[in-house]
Amino acid sequence: MIVPAPSVAPLAASSQKQAWRWDIFCRVIDNHGDLGVCWRLSVDLAERGHQVRLWVDDAAALTWMAPHGHPRVQVLPWSETPLAGLDAPGDVAIEAFGCELPLSYQAALAHCVNARASDVSPSSSEPATRPPTWINLEYLSAETTVERLHGLPSPVLSGPAQGLTKWFFYPGFTARTGGLIREPHLPPPPVRATQIGNPAGELAPRADIASLSQRPAGLARRQALRISLFCYEPQGLDSWLQGLRLSSMPIHLWVAAGRPQTAVKQCLPAGHRHAPSLNLRYLPFLTQTRYDHLLRHCDLNVVRGEDSLVRAIWAGRPLIWHIYPQADGVHHDKLDAFLALSQAPTSLVDYHRRWNADQAMPLPALTQALLASWQDWALAWRERLLAQPDLTSQLIAFVRGKP
Repeated sequence: MIVPAPSVAPLAASSQKQAWRWDIFCRVIDNHGDLGVCWRLSVDLAERGHQVRLWVDDAAALTWMAPHGHPRVQVLPWSETPLAGLDAPGDVAIEAFGCELPLSYQAALAHCVNARASDVSPSSSEPATRPPTWINLEYLSAETTVERLHGLPSPVLSGPAQGLTKWFFYPGFTARTGGLIREPHLPPPPVRATQIGNPAGELAPRADIASLSQRPAGLARRQALRISLFCYEPQGLDSWLQGLRLSSMPIHLWVAAGRPQTAVKQCLPAGHRHAPSLNLRYLPFLTQTRYDHLLRHCDLNVVRGEDSLVRAIWAGRPLIWHIYPQADGVHHDKLDAFLALSQAPTSLVDYHRRWNADQAMPLPALTQALLASWQDWALAWRERLLAQPDLTSQLIAFVRGKP
């Protein structure tokens, strides 16, 4: 899919001085998460007045993820065709998740850098036009190595861009990292949940799970627990679903499209949709805005990858992270680093380890008391992260500081 950039009004004079053209390159590897992160970054830059070209090898998911596009974001197909004319490199080139810039773009980047370096003679009092900045936007991690590597230069030793320098930029959860993607006006966690994916309107709004202990017991028992499920194929999924079917309180499970729905259907009896305790809702592919809305209005969010994890954190709701499983088992260390840094309570650490175990393990029942304690953790973790600069602001400042 190629999305041309619609015509837009010129930037105000005050913002033109700071506005750059960004080229973001993305290869879709793990489902839609890589593209999801790149699209959110593109839109956040565009909302701040910048022009963005998103070069991607498979943009099909944007038809449902962001069907209306953005007037300052142009989606282009990944190409090895040499760049020329209007396709000259932008002011900033980002290779997302180590995807490596196309060789043709690297060659154009080197040509641009060399040309701009010779624009002004040594005797001229005019400053030379700044060369493009090349950034390797890495994966999100809570490991301590991120702080040591963030912002370091990486000289290019071979290929058409030999002699240039690219810079490592690491998202992260501490002040010594690049931070997290966060729009300037992040919605607060709702006090009351509203109907999600429920056109029939059979579910009434319900109170936040953290306040259930203050409500009459009879009323609390009548409320349905709302859970969103976006996962890979955890070993304990079957027993977890059976536990939900036997729950003492009604549960509404919102299952994301794609692999999560396939996995759930393999575990439950054919045709299962409704039961006294477990009520399933198979969701269509949601726009990023609707998915964010879903996360804010559930009592527990099971998420995976990077984009949904960060959005679940901003939702301020309890979450279970299904981290991407790796053959060498290093994902367990990454998970432990996240849980330790977030100061997760012991019960939540145990639940995460069981959910991400290499073999099926029994999972504790999701009681109201347990979820209430996780809710306190979620809000505290969110507030600590809100006190740190967001990724896009840091990225702009990082580029501005380069010669």
